[in-house]
Amino acid sequence: MIRYLAVVLPILLLMFPGRPALGDGVVAEGAFHSDRLSRNYPYMIYLPDGYQSGAQHYPVVYLLHGSFGNHQDWVKKGRLKRTVDRLVEEGIIKPMVIVTPGSRSWWIDGHNEDAGSAFIEDLIPHIEQTYRVVPEREWRAVAGLSAGGYGAINFMMLHPERFVAAAAFSPAIYDPLPPSNSTAWRHPAFLDNAIFDREIWRQNMYTAHLDDYLSQNRVVPLYLTVGDRDPLNATGNAGLLKSRLEPHQPGLVTREVLPGGHTWGVWRPSLVRGLEFLTQYLRKPLPAAAEKILEREP
Repeated sequence: MIRYLAVVLPILLLMFPGRPALGDGVVAEGAFHSDRLSRNYPYMIYLPDGYQSGAQHYPVVYLLHGSFGNHQDWVKKGRLKRTVDRLVEEGIIKPMVIVTPGSRSWWIDGHNEDAGSAFIEDLIPHIEQTYRVVPEREWRAVAGLSAGGYGAINFMMLHPERFVAAAAFSPAIYDPLPPSNSTAWRHPAFLDNAIFDREIWRQNMYTAHLDDYLSQNRVVPLYLTVGDRDPLNATGNAGLLKSRLEPHQPGLVTREVLPGGHTWGVWRPSLVRGLEFLTQYLRKPLPAAAEKILEREP
């Protein structure tokens, strides 16, 4: 399904100048051709300090952008490298690979493209074949902001066998319909002949997947943040999600309210807290070839 045309563009992109320090990771840009999308699938990738010179296999976090965003948002606006370098250097999180992919369709199979299927069936296999990440659930997590939080919650519910934990910052989980000030109303993922398709919204909201998720024994710990002045009522919607999940996974849904609105002023500190949460569940890097260690596990 995937033809690997482009691999990683020259490494050392977007690196910060100055003296290298412990935890000084590398950010690079990559792309591959996805037949499912009929285009190149772009992403940024953070590789931890020691990745290029070592042989470890790492946990991986897929970090999703918001509505009308792109794969560079978390690096350019979210201060990804600076944040992750510091957290690793201080021993707050495990060394990990972080992938920030691009989507034109709110991380769903929408009217404009099959971004949900491409994420699961194209991107994840490409990353696991191209980089030293452990291709197992216990080393894989997903997170995102706003529409990316909507996507992260959908992915954890649709594929709890794939993700050991998830985080969503100001998630755009509007039930039953988006508020009038949401960009969902004009996003091509939901537009059918320029008209908002309420049925495709309903089919792709987490509420459509909730019963199936709750019927399974496997649970995915979830971390939520919202701004106390969010104009899209992320606070109320995240609280509703927590109340629906808590009986199924008591103690495994955390919700925090931060000062701010639906902005990077909330999402940057959310990244710190979210990675701290995810690292509790992600397994540590493997010191040798992943396949050999995994073969010995029961």
